[in-house]
Amino acid sequence: MDIATLQGQTRLYLRQKITMMVNRYVVHAANPDGSEGEVVAFAEQKRMALKEQVTLYTDESRQTELAGFKARKVLDLAGEYDVVDDTGHPIGTFRKDFGRSLLRSTWHLQQPGLPTLTGQERQLAVALLRRFSDSLQWLPYHFDFSIGASIAFSVDRRWGLRDRYAIEIRDPRLDRRLVIAMAVALDALQAR
Repeated sequence: MDIATLQGQTRLYLRQKITMMVNRYVVHAANPDGSEGEVVAFAEQKRMALKEQVTLYTDESRQTELAGFKARKVLDLAGEYDVVDDTGHPIGTFRKDFGRSLLRSTWHLQQPGLPTLTGQERQLAVALLRRFSDSLQWLPYHFDFSIGASIAFSVDRRWGLRDRYAIEIRDPRLDRRLVIAMAVALDALQAR
């Protein structure tokens, strides 16, 4: 799918593929009937890396890069991540806000030309249950990323044995590659 078509998508689905040493994710566009459509991205993250890095490809062949994100520092739990396009040009940043994350996880996402988006777990009760019991990490969670009082996009973790997410994008100005990177980061980095 070309960038212009990807940019027109308002609903995406993200699925984690379970492997031994690498986290892999497949992102699909949504069909009009709500089912999974064309693959728009494939992401790969090496586990236990000193400096977190995820590469997004256009598909599972991994021949063409779409974007990627990388931690600015080594083993920095409250670190900032730079998101770049396939040429290495910056398209945004994100970071977890540990100061505000004691009850509900909070993330900040920046895209040049837009105000900072704040993403927070929607349901306090689920956030608290997940926070205080490792055995409940499977509970679905919902993040709303807002500019002021307006929700720009949402990431909803669904019930199931494997991690599955529905991504709804309401703000047409958002770079879909940045949204996909943030959704992958919620799965890959949220528990840290």
